[in-house]
Amino acid sequence: MERREDLYDEVVRTYGAALGRLASAYEADPDRRRDLLQDVHLAIWNSLESFDARCSLRTWVYRVGHNVATSHVIGDRRKKSLHLISIDDIDIADQRNNAEESIERGLALDRLMALIQTLKPIERQIVLLFLEGVDAAGIAEVTGLSAGNVATRIHRIKNILINRFQGGGKS
Repeated sequence: MERREDLYDEVVRTYGAALGRLASAYEADPDRRRDLLQDVHLAIWNSLESFDARCSLRTWVYRVGHNVATSHVIGDRRKKSLHLISIDDIDIADQRNNAEESIERGLALDRLMALIQTLKPIERQIVLLFLEGVDAAGIAEVTGLSAGNVATRIHRIKNILINRFQGGGKS
C-alpha cells in the first residue's frame, strides 16, 4: 500500500497540472470537468496497484487518464450534444501587464480547446499528448499506434485545427 501512495504522490506532483489540462480539453463544463478529473485520479489510484513499471509512469498515467476521458466523452455523446466553452467560463490564468493581450490570448486558448473538443477521441488524445510535449514514440506507446502513424496524424490534426481556427469553425 505504501508503494501505491508514494507513486500516487509522485503522479500528483509531476502530472497533476497535465491531468487538469487533459480534463479541460475533454470537458467544457466546469462542474463536469471537476468530476472527470476526480474520475481520472480515482482510476489512476486504483490502477497503481497493478503498475509493474513495464512502461514509464508517465505513459501509464497518460494512458489511464486518456482512457477515462475518452470513455467520459463517448458516454456523454450518447446522452447529449457536446458543449462549447461559454464566455462566462473563460479563466485567464496568465495575468500580464497588458490586460487586453491576456484577454485575447485567453479567448484564443479557449477557442482552441473548444476546437480540440470537437475532434475524434483518438485525435484528441494524440494532440493533447503532443501539446504536453510527449514525442511521437511516447504517444505511440500510450495509444498503441506506430510512431510513424502518430507523426502523420499530428501533422493532419494540426492542419485541421489551423483551418478550423482560421475559418471560425468546422471544416
